[in-house]
Amino acid sequence: MVDVYKIWHAHYSHFPRLSKFSLGVKIDSLFTDTIELIFLAGYAGADQKYTFVVRASTKLDLLKFFMQVAWEVKCLDQKKYAALAVPLNEIGKDIGSWQKYIQTKQPPPKG
Repeated sequence: MVDVYKIWHAHYSHFPRLSKFSLGVKIDSLFTDTIELIFLAGYAGADQKYTFVVRASTKLDLLKFFMQVAWEVKCLDQKKYAALAVPLNEIGKDIGSWQKYIQTKQPPPKG
């Protein structure tokens, strides 16, 4: 995830000024939030791990959504978007597998 963030960070500096401090900041925040949640899930106890993984998955889905919006409004060209979208989709699959693995090991927390 950090490698994808590095790619994003390089593109973020060239984001159009009109969107840099709105859409760009949102995407950057979702990136760092997702990285943080993955990190926390890795260190969480069995009782908290599932919650962190689900939250990371949700943040990643939001990140992919706003990344697509950035592409649609032409803040990112096709090449830059693909350089980010492809690895983000792979990370999404990994997080989904992690979530399923946790569910087989223990039932999800209630509440």
